[in-house]
Amino acid sequence: MTQSGAGNRLENLWDDAKAASMTESEKLLYRSNLLGSDKRVTNYGGGNTSAKAMEVDPLSGEAVEVLWVKGSGGDIGSMKMDGFASLYMDKLEALKGKYRGLEHEDEMVGYLPHCTFDLNPRAASIDTPLHAYVPRKHVDHVHSDAIIAIAASVNSKDLTAEIFGDEIGWLPWKKPGFELGLWLEKFAKDNPEAKGAVLESHGLFTWGDTAEECYQTTLDVINKAAEWLEDRTAGKPVFGGEKLPTLPAEQRRDIAAKLMPVIRGLISKDRHKVGHFDGQQAVLEFVGSNMLEELAPLGTSCPDHFLRTKIRPLVVDFDPANPDLDATIASLPDAIAAYRDDYAAYYDRCKHTDSPALRDPNAVVYLIPGVGMITFALDKATARISGEFYVNAINVMRGASGVSTYQGLPEQEAFDIEYWLLEEAKLQRMPKPKSLAGRIALVTGGAGGIGAATAERLLREGACVMLADIDATALEEVTKGFAARHGKDAVRGVQMNVTDEAQVARAFAETAVEFGGLDILVSNAGIASSSPVEETTLALWNKNMDILSTGYFLVSRDAFRMLRAQDIGGSVVFVASKNGLAASPNASAYCTAKAAEIHLARCLALEGAEGGIRVNVVNPDAVLRGSKIWEGDWLDQRASTYKTDKEGLEEMYRQRSMLKRSVLPEDIAEGIYFFASDLSAKSTGNIINVDAGNVQAFTR
Repeated sequence: MTQSGAGNRLENLWDDAKAASMTESEKLLYRSNLLGSDKRVTNYGGGNTSAKAMEVDPLSGEAVEVLWVKGSGGDIGSMKMDGFASLYMDKLEALKGKYRGLEHEDEMVGYLPHCTFDLNPRAASIDTPLHAYVPRKHVDHVHSDAIIAIAASVNSKDLTAEIFGDEIGWLPWKKPGFELGLWLEKFAKDNPEAKGAVLESHGLFTWGDTAEECYQTTLDVINKAAEWLEDRTAGKPVFGGEKLPTLPAEQRRDIAAKLMPVIRGLISKDRHKVGHFDGQQAVLEFVGSNMLEELAPLGTSCPDHFLRTKIRPLVVDFDPANPDLDATIASLPDAIAAYRDDYAAYYDRCKHTDSPALRDPNAVVYLIPGVGMITFALDKATARISGEFYVNAINVMRGASGVSTYQGLPEQEAFDIEYWLLEEAKLQRMPKPKSLAGRIALVTGGAGGIGAATAERLLREGACVMLADIDATALEEVTKGFAARHGKDAVRGVQMNVTDEAQVARAFAETAVEFGGLDILVSNAGIASSSPVEETTLALWNKNMDILSTGYFLVSRDAFRMLRAQDIGGSVVFVASKNGLAASPNASAYCTAKAAEIHLARCLALEGAEGGIRVNVVNPDAVLRGSKIWEGDWLDQRASTYKTDKEGLEEMYRQRSMLKRSVLPEDIAEGIYFFASDLSAKSTGNIINVDAGNVQAFTR
């Protein structure tokens, strides 16, 4: 393995032993994964790589030259071989004869499928010509912050020449496509000694005759740019120095937790959004700097950054030196409305006769001085990635403003990228969103049988879920399992005792700062006790009331506060019990507390209706498998009451039911999902019994 780099420089991770037995296409994947593993090289999903290799034609059996190039979508850091498109080079060369000029450039994408090698289903991207026509075997295109800082400077051509001499060339801004591919070809042929080119306001192209040479060149060019920038900016105040102070970390999260549900409500009237908070050092330096007001309106330069972060961010009116959060919250409706009006005006100024219709006019990025950055998108992963892209943009602005003057994309060019018909076609091909996409749920008792089954059901439908449970060990285990199955972005865990006001408040604050707000509360935490009334202690009675009545009140109260702050409705689902409707022997404390729980739900349904907050109840009965309340004393007590053991108890409950069927946690989860989703949009104050039929528990 070769080694290079020092300090925070990119290190050559190429392993000759690993690569020795690889084909050229496999070396391309290896190189791509290495490059994409470091965000200093390129952002998530950004950039593309290629290799021209000799392959056996499946029809003729003859060796033909094939371009392997990252296909549409995907991420070079995590992609596999199926992420590459493969195309015949001779057919790609023939495309030049079909090119009718810049005004007809987009039609060339329609010809790319005719060049497909070996029926590869991966669609080729708009960047394919940029790789095909460079007369080298291996080509990398990446979006390094250090390079884009040079590319986004007003004198980027001069800076490129100063840093790299003749080794790396420079091309002016041109939207990616066929024409830019021809430009790159001409440059490479006219400058055979050059190893690559900086594209103005865009990124870096490098090339080589072997996979390892291309990889090394990419690292060397980025490292050289980073070193040059560091030397030139050493000793200079970042972004002109600090204008406003940075608040302590705990206070920043607390402010974000209060702001995010309000912002989310204002921008989610048509479609629910999910939020992400970022308080890293790079963000804090920018939002508290003297140059924030100058740079933020300029927007981003690299097309990849721009597509994720919109034309510009919204800077929230907040003064960390004299914090007045109530005033900031009061200012948000007008600020967000003004942003929408400004965005609509931008659309009207720049639209073409065939432009797609105006899209969501709300900001994606919200900058709060002294606090950090909030991003909102249709799902958590996109919100997080959008934030990462804006951090890339911040790094670019830091570098460019430190050595020159930063420039964003010209407004019309930015519009033409955002509303590109090819991008619109890509959006139209996206799958239909799941039923709970953009929804945020908090599930109490989330590590237990019913809670975990419910979380699984909600996650499958696209919701983000905060699991709350008093058992820290079980909570960690269950949360890790969900993260492995559904992705780390979709699930979080917070330890919470429902009877502790402070812990309940903290759990809701964590939900707000992790996901942006709340749409669904599943109040499921519970215990069970069995004892004849004359043997029921006051402590046992109070424990049932504390958890099953007071606990449900506390979590509902905080849920209502957050749902009202958002003002986009919501759903509260109580997991009660058949015992709340039908008396059961030797369980007066449990039955009474469950009855109180059901009546609390009715009261809340009455209070929440005018705000679109629906409150409903699911009543289980005899859910033995996987349910934590059936562990220990409760199981023994109920078995004793009915003169049987665990297996006999389950059979007894099954035979007692009208349908003669066992009730499982997954059955309860289906009832909860019904009330949580829009399937029950016109239902509130209702009860669903999931008990396999019990005439005593009929609600009417």
